[in-house]
Amino acid sequence: MRSSGWSGWRRGVAAALLLAAVGSPAVAGRDPAWKGALYVDPGSSTAQAAAQLDGQAKADALALSKVPSATWFTDGSPADAERKARDLVRRAAAAGATPVLVAYNIPFRDCALYSAGGAANGEAYIAWIKGFAAGIGDNRAIVALEPDSLGVIPWHRTLDGKLESCQPKGVDPATIAEARMAQLRAAVDVLSALPNVRIYLDGTGSSWLSPGEAASRLARADVAKAAGFFLNVSNFESDARVVRYAHWLSDCLALTTAGDISPKDCPSQYAPAMFDDVATWRRTDEAYDRLFQQAGLRRDPYKQKHAIIDTSRNGVGSWKPPRGKFRDAEMWCNPPARGLGRRPTLDTGDRYLDAFLWIKTPGESDGRCLRGTDGPADPERNMIDPAAGQWFPEQARELIEAANPVFVAG
Repeated sequence: MRSSGWSGWRRGVAAALLLAAVGSPAVAGRDPAWKGALYVDPGSSTAQAAAQLDGQAKADALALSKVPSATWFTDGSPADAERKARDLVRRAAAAGATPVLVAYNIPFRDCALYSAGGAANGEAYIAWIKGFAAGIGDNRAIVALEPDSLGVIPWHRTLDGKLESCQPKGVDPATIAEARMAQLRAAVDVLSALPNVRIYLDGTGSSWLSPGEAASRLARADVAKAAGFFLNVSNFESDARVVRYAHWLSDCLALTTAGDISPKDCPSQYAPAMFDDVATWRRTDEAYDRLFQQAGLRRDPYKQKHAIIDTSRNGVGSWKPPRGKFRDAEMWCNPPARGLGRRPTLDTGDRYLDAFLWIKTPGESDGRCLRGTDGPADPERNMIDPAAGQWFPEQARELIEAANPVFVAG
C-alpha cells in the first residue's frame, strides 16, 4: 500500500533527482580520470601508531599503513579542518592519487555512545564544513559524509512512526530530527560545489535499515546532489550481504524518486528476503524487477546512485556471539577473530559500486565495549579495550591473521 501524502512529496523531488542523475559528473568507478591509485598517506594515524610500537605490533601497524585508508576529520576549528584537508589533498595530488576523507563532526554524533562528540550546534557545524571544503578546493577527493548520521538520528521516527532509541536530553524532540537533515543538506550544498569531489552519504548497512527506510532518509538529506551512499562503515558485514543490499538500496532510491512507489513498498533484506538464503535473494531481485515494470521505469545502474563499501574488517563477516551470553552483545564493537576484507580499489566490476575502500582504519578500536555489563573490562576479550580511535594491537593481529583474501605485507 502507498502511504498517504507520499505521491505529492515524491513528485516534488523527482524532477530534481532526475536532473541530477542525467547531469551529474561521472562517478569514481566510471570516469577514466578517477581510475588508478588511491592515496596512501605516509603520515596516517596507522603510521603514527607504528612509531610508538615495538615487535610484532609495530610490524603489523607498518604493514597496514602501506594500504590506502581513509583520513578522518573529527574535530577542531574550521581553520584546523581547512589546514588539515589542504595538506592531505595537495600531497595526494602530487602523488597522482585520490584521497578518501571522512567528515565526522555533526552535532550529537554517535548519540553519546563510544564515539560521542561533534560540533556544538548546526551553525558551528556548517562553518566547520566550509573550512573542510575550502581545504579540498579544486583537488580530487572522495568524501564519506558523516557515518551513522542517517542511521542514528536524534528523536527520529521511522516510516512506520516508531520512535528510535537516540533520545538525547536538552533538545527539542519536535525539531531535532529535521535539524539533522538540514545540517546534512547544507553540508551537501557546500561540498557539491567543489568540482572534483565525489560525495557519499550514510546508507547504513545490510543488517541495519531496510532499503526503503534508508532511501527515504537519503532523499531527505539531498542524495540527489551526491554520487551516492556508503555502506558498512566501521562494520563487519560480508561482501555477499552488503553488495546485494547496495543493489536494492540503489533500486529503491530510483523507484521512490522517479516512480510512483512508496519507500514502504521496497522489498528488503527482512521481507521477503532473509540473508544467507540465496533463493530468497533471487525472489527479492525479482520483486524489484516487477516494481520497475509497474512504475514504467528502466533500471539503469549507471545513472542510479552508486555505493562505496567499507571492506576494512569484513573478510570473515559479522560476529555471531553465543546465544544468551551477553545482555547486549554489541556485535559491532571490537568483535573477536574478524579479518581484513577486500583491498581498496576503484575498479569494482559491479555497475552499482564505485569503490571498495578501507574507511574505518583497521587496527583502531571501536571503543571500550562492555556488552551489557558494568565493566570496566570487555567480557568477551577479558581486557579493557582501548578508547574509540586508539590503536588496538590485539585486534590488528586478528585482522591480519584472518584476512580474506590473505594479507601479504607490502
